[in-house]
Parts: sequence; C-alpha cells; structure tokens
Amino acid sequence: MLDIHTYDAQAGGNVLYKALAHPLAAEALAGLAASVRAAGPVAVYDPEGMFAMVLALCPGAADGLSGLGVIEGVYVHDTQRVGRPTAAGPARALVDLPLAAVGAVLVVSFDGARVRDRIAHLLPDGARVFALDGVRLPDTLLTVPERYLDRLNFATNHAFFRDAEGLSTRLVTANYWARYGATDVRLWLRLFGARGEVLASWEEAVPDGESAIVIDSRAVRARFGLPPFVGQLFVHAIGVAGHDVVKYALDTYGTGDNPSLSVTHDANAWPSDRYANLPAPDVGEEVVLWVQNSHAVPIPAGAMALNRMGDERQVPIMRGIGPYETVAIPVAECLPDLRWPAQIELRSGRYLVRPRYEVTRAARTRIAHLNVERADLRPDPGIADLPPSLGRGYLLPFPILDPARFRTVVQPSPMAESQGTLPLRLDCFDVEGRLTGRKFLGCLPRDHDLAQDVAELGVPEGHGELVYDFRDGGEADGWLHALIRFTARQGGHAAETSFGAHIFNTVMTYRGEPQSYSGPPPGLTTRLFLKGGNGLGEAFCCLIYPASAAWRPWSRTVLSLHDGQGQAVAKADLEIACSGSAMVWPHRLFGAAAIARAGMGGYVMIRDVTCRLFGYHGVMRADGAFSLDHMFGF
Repeated sequence: MLDIHTYDAQAGGNVLYKALAHPLAAEALAGLAASVRAAGPVAVYDPEGMFAMVLALCPGAADGLSGLGVIEGVYVHDTQRVGRPTAAGPARALVDLPLAAVGAVLVVSFDGARVRDRIAHLLPDGARVFALDGVRLPDTLLTVPERYLDRLNFATNHAFFRDAEGLSTRLVTANYWARYGATDVRLWLRLFGARGEVLASWEEAVPDGESAIVIDSRAVRARFGLPPFVGQLFVHAIGVAGHDVVKYALDTYGTGDNPSLSVTHDANAWPSDRYANLPAPDVGEEVVLWVQNSHAVPIPAGAMALNRMGDERQVPIMRGIGPYETVAIPVAECLPDLRWPAQIELRSGRYLVRPRYEVTRAARTRIAHLNVERADLRPDPGIADLPPSLGRGYLLPFPILDPARFRTVVQPSPMAESQGTLPLRLDCFDVEGRLTGRKFLGCLPRDHDLAQDVAELGVPEGHGELVYDFRDGGEADGWLHALIRFTARQGGHAAETSFGAHIFNTVMTYRGEPQSYSGPPPGLTTRLFLKGGNGLGEAFCCLIYPASAAWRPWSRTVLSLHDGQGQAVAKADLEIACSGSAMVWPHRLFGAAAIARAGMGGYVMIRDVTCRLFGYHGVMRADGAFSLDHMFGF
C-alpha cells in the first residue's frame, strides 16, 4: 500500500499529496531523485514530516532500493519525533547530522534555500544539498504563488477518457469558480494513453463568467491527430476561487452503430484504501474494472485485490501496472463464480483515484464509478435514538421511474470498513409526496445479496428513500449508500448510479446534518447543475424534495437556462411538494427555441433558497437509450 495520506473528513484533502502527484511535479521529482542517487548515500532532513509521502510517490525505485537510492537516515529537529519509525529506521536528532557519512542531504521542503541556510553549520563535509524547490510547479500554473501548498493551487482531478471502438467520452462542467470572483481561469490538461504514455499536453482558456466547459474526446483526437485511445485525462484548473475540486459530468456515448449511452461523474480527487459498490456480473453481462494508475510509480503485481463484500478472502490482481497505465480487469477472471446481486470490494492500495467499472450486455455498455469506502467511521449508537425533531433521520433518496417503462432496483451497499450490518427500510412516495409503499428490508449482513425491485411494492412513479430501521437490531454510522439500477422494459437499455444518505430539511441538526446551509442553521438551500443534451438526446432530471421531518409544504425552485457562455436565456419557477418529486425536461419547460439558443454547452442551474433538493440527471434518446446519474452542485 502506498504510504500516503490523502483525505479525511475533518481536514479535507491533503494538499501535499496533490502537489507531489501532479504529473509535472512527478517528472521533476524523478529528475531530483536521479541526482540524489548519483551523489551517493543520502541523509534526509524532514522538518515538516513530509518525507514519507515524498518517498512513496518518488519514481525510480528498483533493485530493492528507493527512488532516492540508499537512505542513511532521516533527521528531525522535534525532540518528540526522535526515535519514531521512518523509512530508514528510527528518526534521528538533527544535531547528529554532521556525523552522517553521506554524499547528499535532501531537505524535504519547498523552501529549501532558506532551510539550508539555517542548517549550514550542520551539513556533513562535502555533501551536496538538494531540496524540493525544483519540484514546484512554475508560478504560471499557480493560483496563489506566494503560498505554494495553498489548496487552490491544486484544483485537479482525473477523468476516464476514451475515443476507440465506437465509444467516445465528453467531460462537461461550468466555470463555477467565477461565482466566487475568479477571472482568467485556465485549464492545464494532459492526456495519457493506455500504456501511460503522454498523448498530449495543452492549455485551454475558460471564458469569464459561469461559462460551460466541454472537452470531447473526438475533438481532442482530431486536434492532435491521435490514433484511437483509452486512457485518462488529468485536469488542473488555474486561477480558481472558492472550490479546489474539479467537478464534472462524463458522458460515454456510442458512435457509428454503437448504441451505448451512459453518464457518470467525479468530484473525489483522492485515492482510498478500499472502494465499494462494484457489482458482480449478471447473466449475460461482462463487468470490467478499469484500473487507472493515478501516479508516476508502478503498481506491483498483487498490490491490489478483489473480494466479495463481507468475505475477507482476497483475490490479488496479479498484473503489474505501470505509471499512469490504464488496464481493463474482467471481474469474472478474478471471481469466476460470483453473480449479481453479489457485491465486490476493491482493495486498491491507494493507487487509484475513483476507479470506474463498465458493464457490457449485448452491444451496449454502461459505465459508473466505485465509491470511497470509509476507514475512519465507526457505528454511531446515537442514530438509533435520534430525537423526534429529526424525524426519520438519514434518508437516501432515489427516483422511481415510470414502472410501466422501467424497472428500478435498489441495492444497499456497505461503504465503511467497520460496517457489519445495514438495518433498513424502504419508503416510497408519489410525486405529490404521499406515502405509497413501505417495506422493511431487514437487518442486512455485510455480505448480503439483496437487490430490491421496487415494482414488487406496486408503487407508482415518484421516488424511494432508504432509511434506518432498528426493529431487528443492527448498527448505523450515517454513511448509508446504495446502487440504483434502472432498466428499460423495452430494449433493455440500463443505467446505474450510487450515492449516500443525509438528513434532509430539518430545523434541528445532528453531527453536521442537514448539509447545504446558507449561513448558519437552519437555513437550507439548493444549487444543482443540469447539463444540456449537447446533441446526445434530450436532457432531463428528477428533482426530489426529501424531508426527514416536516419542512415547508412546497419548494420555491427557480430553474435558469444558460447558454454555453454562461448568459441567462430563460427562467422558470417550479413548486415541488414536500416528500414529493418532479421530472424536469428543459426542452418542454423552456421550449425548443430557447434550448437551441443555449446551444452546445447550454445548461440549467437549479436554485432554491427554501429547502435542499436532491437530483438525478440524464439524457434520453428517441430510440429509448438513456443515461442517469446523481447530480452535483457548485
């Protein structure tokens, strides 16, 4: 497992990780490591505790040696750190550095010249001094040059990107940083091929204002004269404000005779120990796990593994994977006897940023992402005894599409390493917010294989909510997730998505829930991004007004249609009943002429200052193909 710290719920993302994992930084780190190795054994001065991360992400390890070669020792000035384990034995006191028999000293700081001056009298005779200054990105790629490890300097993310075998991809988002005052936003992009090779590097200017951002694999391929490719796109946004995460929707669409259409998204830019909600293949399906190495260091054979959720017997992935390489791992080759609705857990070793999986049935594929499995959560006994003011507590809302046309299947997914049971109930509501059905799903074990077809409850179109129900005992941690699969009854086209639970629309709060405050509680708001169809079909979304307890009887929702330059084209008001939902079709709401004026990149911002809505978006084609995933906001 990579010895890196990437994210925690309190501190958020680790900026040092993103600074070292940036492809340009990785290239510079490889050059630095080569110079250090050539100088001879190295003593490391680690003033800020960054060395473990540097060593883990340092390219060039071989023959049992680190990328830096022979490490004589790690030196620290903090007496409380002396003696603690490091990659080169117990940490040593900085006062002992002059006695080190080394040819090099590595100062683990991005301000190496200043630190070197301070310890000049402690440097061993004849030792060359190196630091991380040369690993810094150039100031032209920094939003806040005066503070290198400022989180806004590393607004980065990875995207699965493909243009091959009748399948293309399209990344869509908007310049949401403009809302926080950003101007002159730019994107630095690097496209890696399947072998990890660099296919192209370029920059794109983003128009000021809340303009659309559309990056299509076909356009990229034509621009750079590329052959067919399957790889990953690294995105670095510069000049940003407010958000340090690059959020986007990713369409996968068939070209020529390929009928595929699906959408997924990403907003999580940090690796995790484990990922969950990888479905086992159903009869007639192939499920492929797309392993995309997010780093410049290789993944050793056997460093990652798959197992059935709840079964600790792991099957190693016995293939070494090179830096930035993209590899398709057929799930059935690792777990040949496993079938849907069994679930699979990926032990990723922290090598991957948001892995994808792809399901193929007949000529159609659908692609979705795995979710981060939390290592820091423990069962919370308070959830079973929430006060009446919090009503039903944590809810996981999802659409129930028209049962005459679609099957809607919900599968609860364990999403924390400590999660042993899932005590759950399914509540269903029509579009007016009336309860239409309820089913206790049981106190499910970690290795359960329940996939509930909502049609069995005989409920109409609307939405469902998974809630905790402790009638048979069990534990909860608030990190309730589920995979929801939608299948057209005619034609068999399918889409799937996954997300987690929150407490929705209550006056009272519990452990930071409800979320989406506008100022201090209890004010709750909504801001959701609905991308346009962009030539793939008619865009739509299902807006859900979930309520854990009684809230306002109706939403006061405003939908604003914007063109690709971010200019408002039209507005419409919408009221959704509390515990109800609404299907929104922009071409019907605003009219075909307005949609045409919005053009490529046109989108809808969904705003409500009275409540928090939750949504799922997609595209519907005339032939019945559709995509569907949960929405995100800025």
